Amino acid sequence: MTEQSRTRFRTEARGENPDPVLLCLLAAAEHTLGDPGDSAEQPSLDALLTACQAALDRHAAAIREAVAERRPRGPEETAALLAAVLGGRERFHGRQSDYLRLESSLLPEVLRRRRGLPIMLSLVWSAVAARAGLTVHGIALPGHFIVAVGDPGGGDEYVLADPFHGGRLLDIPDVERLSAASGHPFSPELLTPAQPLDTVLRVLGNIRRWAADRPEHARTQLWAAELALLLPRHPAQLRLERAELLVKTGDFLSGAAEMDAYAKILDAFDPESAAKVRLEARSARHRLN
Repeated sequence: MTEQSRTRFRTEARGENPDPVLLCLLAAAEHTLGDPGDSAEQPSLDALLTACQAALDRHAAAIREAVAERRPRGPEETAALLAAVLGGRERFHGRQSDYLRLESSLLPEVLRRRRGLPIMLSLVWSAVAARAGLTVHGIALPGHFIVAVGDPGGGDEYVLADPFHGGRLLDIPDVERLSAASGHPFSPELLTPAQPLDTVLRVLGNIRRWAADRPEHARTQLWAAELALLLPRHPAQLRLERAELLVKTGDFLSGAAEMDAYAKILDAFDPESAAKVRLEARSARHRLN
């Protein structure tokens, strides 16, 4: 199942118009369908994708019905409608405790629980809105993901909302405070709509950070790193992270080989770090004795 989902992940990520919803569903399949020992009780990959897409379609149908009834004028009324349906009736929201749960970064679980991290709830808002014919973009503030209802990149009127808090409207001072809380000064460029692959990379980064704080979940960190490496753009440091995780999970030879390959890249601009990586590789091979 992993091979099938990864092939589809790579193909979608390198397509002309990558779909962040599909990519996040395929990423979640690594966890949901990743244990072949439970395969008899698990849905197939296609069944998982179909069920999640159907859930998004149901929420979109509810939005279309509400639009037909209320006929919102302008982005503020549209944002209020989305908050009433998604944040209110459907109860999509987040709590601080959700940061402690892996499920908060897995889209099928977010759709099931109606709870998740800000980036996942923002993805639900934008995906449902698109299916309902509305314009909603994810906005990747440092430390907190929100949405713009309308198009901030097209010169049109728009408002900002926070799906993590049920769709609460935000003004610029609110956004400035959110940015400052993560140690970054606010600038108007932060309101540029997030690109699909950047969103997926950030989701995988959240999974990696969650697992890194829990050594017993090294394999979770490993698959998140390996999926991030399938994206067309990713931090080069991910190669070393994957190598170290291979060693941590017992694949000493593969990890050491990956470290040596990464050291060759470092040779051209950071020979001191390259030497340290080669020492790590040697140490990994010695663990076979």
